[in-house]
Amino acid sequence: MKTIVVILTYNEVSNIEKVICDVLKSVPNAEVLVVDDMSPDGTYKVVEDIAKQNSKVHLLLRKEKKGRGYAGKDGFIKALEMNADFIVEMDGDGSHDPKYIPEFLEVIRDCDVVIGARYIGCGKDEERTLLRKLISKFSRLYISTILGVDNIKDPGSGYRIYKKDALTKFVYKLKASDPFIVTEIIYQLKKNNLKVKESPIIFLERFSGESKLRAITLIKYLFKVLKLKMLGQ
Repeated sequence: MKTIVVILTYNEVSNIEKVICDVLKSVPNAEVLVVDDMSPDGTYKVVEDIAKQNSKVHLLLRKEKKGRGYAGKDGFIKALEMNADFIVEMDGDGSHDPKYIPEFLEVIRDCDVVIGARYIGCGKDEERTLLRKLISKFSRLYISTILGVDNIKDPGSGYRIYKKDALTKFVYKLKASDPFIVTEIIYQLKKNNLKVKESPIIFLERFSGESKLRAITLIKYLFKVLKLKMLGQ
């Protein structure tokens, strides 16, 4: 069974080498697919150099229709084209610890999708300020209520693993250009009656650099959730 870890990057030149190394240490049999939107800091050049030395590392360099959502969709499709049986989605800034992937691979035996959750069991979020924590809590309750996913305690987590057949059901329907793709997928999981389980993670502070997600952006996404539900896309 083939596992491909899709790492989404933009200006992560100081982090990506360590992230790739940690992934391959945690899951030696996996392959890594880095999806980069022509990062101005040269992240993709680092990945190109690594790929030349390691056949398990691949680069999908995107030059058009840039954005987290488009990158995620293209990365999923590329992983499917590479005949992945399990597709892991994670960020390239070090906030998603690869040590959890083996556990995800165990849990997904009995479901379609596993979400790395910060708010169950021993899960924890080490990065959030008090304001971000309050906004995040409200957002979780809002998303759960609007989309009817009370069983998912961390719908905002972008650290996930999908079975091939589950991802195929909705990947070509994804439309979000930005990080809202994370919530759009939650909607698709519910719509397609896919079985979802959560596995606790500790969400770490990024290795270096500055977060690209602002509190005001999170608030804007709340309106997109309502639109998604009303339009029934």
